[in-house]
Amino acid sequence: MRNDQRHDRADTPPHLMLPFAQQGGGQDDRSRDQKPAGPPGQGKPGGTQPSRGLFGLVSLLLIAVLLFMFLNSPGGGQQITLAQFETHWADGQIVEDSVVIRSNAVIARQKPGPDSRSETALSVPFNTATGETVTKRVLEITDNRAKIQQPSAFMPFLLTFGPLVLILLIIWFFVIRGLRNASGGPGGMLGSFGKSRHRVMNKEMTGVTFADVAGIDEAKDEVGEIIEFLRNPRKFTKLGGRIPRGVLLIGEPGCGKTLLAKAIAGEADVPFFSISGSDFVEMFVGVGASRVRDLFKSAKESAPCIIFLDEIDAVGRKRGSGFSHGGHDEREQTLNAILVEMDGFTPVDGVIVIAATNRPDVLDPALIRPGRFDRQIVVPLPDVKGRLEILRVHAKKVKLGPDVDLERLARMTPMFSGADLAAIINEAAIAATMHNKDFIEQEDLEEARDKVKFGRARKSRVREAEENRATAYHEAGHAVLQALLKDADPLHKVTIIPRGQALGATFSLPEKDRLGYSLRYLKATMRVACAGRIAEQRAVGDVSSGAAMDITQVTRLARVMVEEWGMSERLGFVRYGADDRRESFFTERGYSEETARIIDDEVRRLVDEAYSDAERMLNENWEKVEAVAQALLKHETLSGDEVLRLMRGEALGRSTTADLLAAEARKRAPGDRPASEPRTDTEGDAPPGLLPTPA
Repeated sequence: MRNDQRHDRADTPPHLMLPFAQQGGGQDDRSRDQKPAGPPGQGKPGGTQPSRGLFGLVSLLLIAVLLFMFLNSPGGGQQITLAQFETHWADGQIVEDSVVIRSNAVIARQKPGPDSRSETALSVPFNTATGETVTKRVLEITDNRAKIQQPSAFMPFLLTFGPLVLILLIIWFFVIRGLRNASGGPGGMLGSFGKSRHRVMNKEMTGVTFADVAGIDEAKDEVGEIIEFLRNPRKFTKLGGRIPRGVLLIGEPGCGKTLLAKAIAGEADVPFFSISGSDFVEMFVGVGASRVRDLFKSAKESAPCIIFLDEIDAVGRKRGSGFSHGGHDEREQTLNAILVEMDGFTPVDGVIVIAATNRPDVLDPALIRPGRFDRQIVVPLPDVKGRLEILRVHAKKVKLGPDVDLERLARMTPMFSGADLAAIINEAAIAATMHNKDFIEQEDLEEARDKVKFGRARKSRVREAEENRATAYHEAGHAVLQALLKDADPLHKVTIIPRGQALGATFSLPEKDRLGYSLRYLKATMRVACAGRIAEQRAVGDVSSGAAMDITQVTRLARVMVEEWGMSERLGFVRYGADDRRESFFTERGYSEETARIIDDEVRRLVDEAYSDAERMLNENWEKVEAVAQALLKHETLSGDEVLRLMRGEALGRSTTADLLAAEARKRAPGDRPASEPRTDTEGDAPPGLLPTPA
């Protein structure tokens, strides 16, 4: 294959696949503060407002500071110069006992004139440097009648730090006090900040029962006890039994963990409190713990009920790991609150906590111990039977054609999750609608499967003839070796139509789901992956970057065979892989440099053996590679049966794209034309949107 996965099953072992990544926005009245009735305006969900005395105190402080600053400002009247003041005094226009010398200005009152009936305030401002000179001159002018106002030692401090202190007081009263009240109950302007953001749903709102959950029968059977407890708690307490306080759902993304939790609530007909682990984590330390307490308080008031914590690894990671910051970390405070709340349950509470994660290895041991999450239920990827059941559930919502074979589709989708299968049905319905079909056909489902796995086909992309030829031989090498090796998965189809990031792809159709990988299967898979580069190099005499994903796949398989699966005779039955359960900023290696060199040698040996065997088999069957490559250049896509027919030397017996275009052109051409007469204007008469193959 070129630049993408070769086929949909044998690319990557399950544990090598990277894991794939609803915030509740409200809650009902029962989840809000439960307060006794009080006067109007109090006891509302938003919390009580600060008292009137508090507002009055802050208002008086603000008015006093503003008034003091106004009275002590140098601009408390009409500003004049010292010479003008001397002239006004000499003319007898200033009230004699009104002259006051302050620390930054001379204040006086001017007698009413012919144009005014009231006195006018005058101000002669000065700075510290000229203060002493101005003071002596004013005393001389007024014959020592001016009064000197001595400044208070507290006033400069108040003028400098008063506004800052006032701002800090406002912040303390309105913000800090609000957050403190939010953690303990209602009250404060930000009282809702510490409230839980969970969503409360009932059976009617979820609309999910066990009939909507398929492919995980074992998990459904295991949670049956929980449903029976929620329906009839006294049945268990009669014999002294205790239902598990917590249930941890473990599985890959899209396997139906959230759907299963909703089905439990729907079957038991109890309230369902849903919240994500990330909703607890905030910038302020203590807010997450406050939300945890509020969540469990609301749940106990609505018991019996279910609390569902989705993606609990967001707050439940091991404490003291390399990615935390000690005891003051907000995530650890939230985790501590969860541990305390779950320990506080009693059998009569009737509250069951269900959590979901795809990373159980990173969870704190105190969280998953018996007494908290007593039971761990694995929700695996569905097998063939499970995928068929899931497809049937989703197929009820659409209209299928008579040629649809859901069992074949289930076999074509190994390692697909329930969410992937739902996406296939939906994409097929969209494709059928866009083509104005009355129902979904099998080809729509197969195209949707390829689109979900590898991306949309880029049929409009124009490639150079040499690039097209290299891609055809590349995929032909994969397909021929896939058909020749009995330990490899059966060939499904091969195409040179670009799809997603791939220039072409070879698809396999596994006959069964593999829970483990044998050495013979892994060796066959590596040889198939090497065949593309070998065939391309022999055909065009050059190599390209199209084999990048093949090289990655072969190297990854060889390394995991040596480091984790003990498939190297030289290294023996020892695991050398890194410990995925430890979180650290630095990668730790538990073996010596000599062992690392041997691991590299063994990886190189496995890859070289696979490459040599693939090269030998292709050289022995090169005429089959030629036949498949030429057919790909003509038809672009071949099924597995057509590849086998070509390898046996049989003809396909189907028209190429160019033949179809020529036939359509002959139908539209006027007059009779012999069938053997060549057409030179085929492309001009082709219907819009159709282009001949680059071959």
